[in-house]
Amino acid sequence: MNYPTFIKKGDTIAVTAPSMGFCKEEQIKEYDNAIQNIKKMGFEFWETGNVRTDKNGRSSSAKERAKQFMKMWENEKVSSIICAKGGDFCCEVLDYLDFNQLRSSKPKWLQGFSDITNLGFVFTTNLDIATIYGENIRDYGMRELFPNLTNSIKLMEGEEIIQKSFGRYEPKEEERGIFEVYNLTKEGFWKNLKGEKKLHFSGRCIGGCFDVIINLIGTKYDKVKDYICNYQEDGIVWFFDVFEMSTPQLLCHLWQMKNAGYFEHCKGIIFGRPFLIREDYEMSFEIAIRDAIGELNIPIILDADIGHIPPQMPIVNGSIIDVSCENGEGEVKTFFR
Repeated sequence: MNYPTFIKKGDTIAVTAPSMGFCKEEQIKEYDNAIQNIKKMGFEFWETGNVRTDKNGRSSSAKERAKQFMKMWENEKVSSIICAKGGDFCCEVLDYLDFNQLRSSKPKWLQGFSDITNLGFVFTTNLDIATIYGENIRDYGMRELFPNLTNSIKLMEGEEIIQKSFGRYEPKEEERGIFEVYNLTKEGFWKNLKGEKKLHFSGRCIGGCFDVIINLIGTKYDKVKDYICNYQEDGIVWFFDVFEMSTPQLLCHLWQMKNAGYFEHCKGIIFGRPFLIREDYEMSFEIAIRDAIGELNIPIILDADIGHIPPQMPIVNGSIIDVSCENGEGEVKTFFR
């Protein structure tokens, strides 16, 4: 696995918008505060020209988004890229990226989640470059940075951190004021799918937004089987952030992955809390997963602190992670090897 050079104080963190950009006044204010917080942590800051624009769900054309991304990737002064926002159209950018140049350039840290899975997941499975599934830049605009945000910076700095479940989370119906920290009004419990008292597994991890990953299956960017083959001795740990779908769709897509060989050499699977799930046929999220892949006898954890329900743990795609879950509490250890 190619780990980018770990960042240090004085290095430059850049922001670009391969999906959506910022156009609303409140978003721009939080983004401007995020810039100040990044600088207070001791880093320089750059942004590309499409960060403060957005039209029809895109910061700019696919070609322009790819061009601006490549500009930051090839800039030797930039050590890390944190993406502006998620959205729906980041996949368009893949067709205009220069993968030969990406492969030959010195890798740097790339962080983002949701639609940014199109980049992070593909970079790890296609280019063997470690990436971070973690918050986009806007959440760094809080008055006081929550530990998940500082944890992602620690990971970029090369710290093999231990992350413990947060115990509480912010439900999707909560409204958070500008610059405010997460509104953690709900108790959170990690669950073991089959009711096991304790689960513990480790392996080379891969994952991201489930809704994005399923769109990549069968495309020229689908190199998952190669990734699994390359790291079969480590074993594979999947993590999934399900954003919006029905439970029958979830079941069918897991069936698709199973029959595409995605779960070969799998040591365990982690599901974050789903954001929007429609339970058709009286089928719950848990039942859909059990019916689709329960027979594989793979340890499966549900309702982990990963994804669209904050706060989410940053996960390094391509790293070795050691995962445990007992009595509703979870722990993830990251190793850069």
